[in-house]
Amino acid sequence: MSELRLERHGEAPWRVIAIHGGPAAAGDLAPLAAELGRRFGTLEPHQRGSSDTPLSVAVHIEDLRALIESHCDAPPILLGHSWGAMLALAFAAEHPSSAAALLLVGCGTFSPGARKIFEERRAAQATPEIAAALDRVSEIEPADVRFAEYGALMNQIYGFDLIETPAPGGPFDHRAHGESWSDMVRLQESGVYPAAFRDITVPTLMMHGDHDPHPGPETFRDLQAVIPHLEYQQLSDCGHSPWFERQARDHFFSRCEQWILARGG
Repeated sequence: MSELRLERHGEAPWRVIAIHGGPAAAGDLAPLAAELGRRFGTLEPHQRGSSDTPLSVAVHIEDLRALIESHCDAPPILLGHSWGAMLALAFAAEHPSSAAALLLVGCGTFSPGARKIFEERRAAQATPEIAAALDRVSEIEPADVRFAEYGALMNQIYGFDLIETPAPGGPFDHRAHGESWSDMVRLQESGVYPAAFRDITVPTLMMHGDHDPHPGPETFRDLQAVIPHLEYQQLSDCGHSPWFERQARDHFFSRCEQWILARGG
């Protein structure tokens, strides 16, 4: 496999790996990773894009394994956002001794019930102006441009009191998104996830904004059934990306730093 693009924040030893969402939203964790890099050596890999070989959760897991093996002198803490939180869980289930801890921010859903709640909340939080913009975006070609515009509008729906509207970190790979997400859904529908997460023994914290349309309490219940030691912290007055949230940002970073330090960061 070809080498991934890798951004380094701070200096080695690399104690934190920031895993972006999407799938295929490469670069959108740069502000978070840069802030963490002020205190902890933080790696921000851009996940693999589309190619002649279809993408899968297994491919992304192997990429993370290779990254850790080549850059980390000890198991790192994996901080995953959204889809990245789901990927962190999948990785830790496959390689239980290769991560020191998991920090899941705005984790995606693992059950049909939670996904239904997410879709209902997302629709309810779209203003008429955003709904109209989404209709206009649906006509844009090519798909990579259309989904980049769609993602920018979703960031407005997902936010609560944003300091700034999150911008895409780089070009959007629509095919990479579709292949990766389809495989995650397949693994859930076949019963692999979240059942496989029973093998996760490392400390795991889920942090979730109370205004995030992704349903935090419901996803926590789905995950705690197989990860009994899972911790949960709800962030008040906060949407999907806490580092962009005016009222939650400082508390979010303070809690992250305390938790990372307590786990050997």
